[in-house]
Amino acid sequence: MGKITLYGVDASPPVRACKLTLAALGLPYDFVVVNLMEREHLSEAYLKKNPQHTVPMLEDDGACIWDSHAIICYLVSKYAKDDSLYPKDLLKRAVVDQRLYFESGVVFTNALRSITAPIFMHGIKVVPKERIQAITEVYDFLETFLKDNDYIAGDHLTIADFSVVSTVTSLPVFLEIDAAKYVKLTAWIKRLEKLPYYSENSVGVQQFFGLIKNLGITVEA
Repeated sequence: MGKITLYGVDASPPVRACKLTLAALGLPYDFVVVNLMEREHLSEAYLKKNPQHTVPMLEDDGACIWDSHAIICYLVSKYAKDDSLYPKDLLKRAVVDQRLYFESGVVFTNALRSITAPIFMHGIKVVPKERIQAITEVYDFLETFLKDNDYIAGDHLTIADFSVVSTVTSLPVFLEIDAAKYVKLTAWIKRLEKLPYYSENSVGVQQFFGLIKNLGITVEA
């Protein structure tokens, strides 16, 4: 096995999804912090490896991969001892893939990033009400996905859980999850919190919460 290096910051949900996957696989790796505020992701050296200048980025024996979904699929496909985290059965894999695409387009982009991008890039201090509605829709969808399942993509843990939990646990800084309304969602999060390596997510969640609160962000009344 070649040298694995993950680039990113713990506050980033997609980075945490990768760290959860690496921990689940028991893979040793180096973690290189990329200071986004200091624009280290725009350095010549970083752009040469990742012209999209995003985090996370994985470097595996000289080959560079970015986008958390691509990274976690790659890691499991290459290094996992079995296919439980990313099934080879086409139908089961399709369900996992659907949840990954859902996380990318709906949970992360439409719910979280639509709020954080204006905050970090334009200094916006007040979150519009319609963006909070997008979070509510995420919670509603996830409650439905979990209606007959203990995990996001079925009856056992997959990389879809790592991807979704990293972002959905970041959303309560803007809108708390109502445990009485979202019983299945709340139980699923508690289930994942019991994983021996869950700190790979929880530490970064607290950093993200602290960052948002320190900026004095409020929600439109």
